[in-house]
Amino acid sequence: QLQLVESGGGLVQAGDSLRLSCAASGRAFSLYDMAWFRQAPGEEREFVAAITRNTMITNYADSVKGRFTISRDNARNTVYLQMNSLKPEDTAVYLCAADPLGRGSMGRLAYKYWGQGTQVTVSS
Repeated sequence: QLQLVESGGGLVQAGDSLRLSCAASGRAFSLYDMAWFRQAPGEEREFVAAITRNTMITNYADSVKGRFTISRDNARNTVYLQMNSLKPEDTAVYLCAADPLGRGSMGRLAYKYWGQGTQVTVSS
């Protein structure tokens, strides 16, 4: 069992930066692939970024490549999402998720554990 708690969201202007954090409690955080998803009102939950458990390989949605960076600190049981050059279309609830099977997936169905999310709002 893994509990995930996101923080760091807020209201910013276009072009600004935010750093989201996801703190995990439970067993063996280092054994999970971790990812960030986001969901805007009335929209499907979409993949943002993922990082594998051992090799630290990262994947990004095309819409955030070059602007967002996912990282993890296994000693602190935390995964981060650094978001630069934010755009109004980045406005959403951002959720972190954990996959205990380490499949390196970008699909939401692969992720078993989810946080409650943190709101990011970008004004134009």
